[in-house]
Amino acid sequence: MEKKFDKLPIHIGFIMDGNGRWATKRGLPRKMGHRRGAEALENIVNYCFSLGIKCVSCFAFSTENWKRPQEEIDYIFGLLREYIKKQREKSEKEQKEEIKARNIKIRTMGDLSKMPEDLEKEINQAKDDTDDCDAYILNIAMNYGGRDDIVYACNKLIKEGKKEITEEDISGALYSAGLPDLDFVIRTAGDIRLSNFMLYQSAYSELYFTKTFWPDFSPKHLDKALKEYAKRDRKFGQLK
Repeated sequence: MEKKFDKLPIHIGFIMDGNGRWATKRGLPRKMGHRRGAEALENIVNYCFSLGIKCVSCFAFSTENWKRPQEEIDYIFGLLREYIKKQREKSEKEQKEEIKARNIKIRTMGDLSKMPEDLEKEINQAKDDTDDCDAYILNIAMNYGGRDDIVYACNKLIKEGKKEITEEDISGALYSAGLPDLDFVIRTAGDIRLSNFMLYQSAYSELYFTKTFWPDFSPKHLDKALKEYAKRDRKFGQLK
């Protein structure tokens, strides 16, 4: 693909907000917004990798989302099953054909033990099947919260017998261990907050907020955000 941007993030995160409002605005059931949102996710993830962005993290289901109606939760889980299975099957097929264009590793963040057993199994199978992939990473946050992530890391380090904890220790114990910190976080649907998404990893992230609902978020909208990112001077607390 022809180079479109002078500077790209290595790791981009998406807070995919506005699915329900997108549907309500059109007189549709909320679940239809989630389905369109899943389609938008696949489109955006593929576009990110085509541009050369190496790692994409997306907020699929938060620790707070359990408070939603059970019917909506079940539908979201159903979409996750479909999406994970589709990504895994693509990966298997293309690995067998020795096509290296995708080569996408699937990772997750969050406590999967609280997810439905069959969904947890599907997710873990997808992770196993793509473990050797190394070109791109799709990191899906499921039953995830940024504060919970930090607590998880601290408890893990305590169990390992750590007496003094460094930033490097915490980074290595988070669900996202081994991934670079977030360079760029995009949130759709107008709210201007992180809502507990990768709080530790976004300490020096550039933030971008748009009123566009996630189901409408397209490569055109991402291009606009990436052009804004390319203009920003990331100082990381230093003078330049």
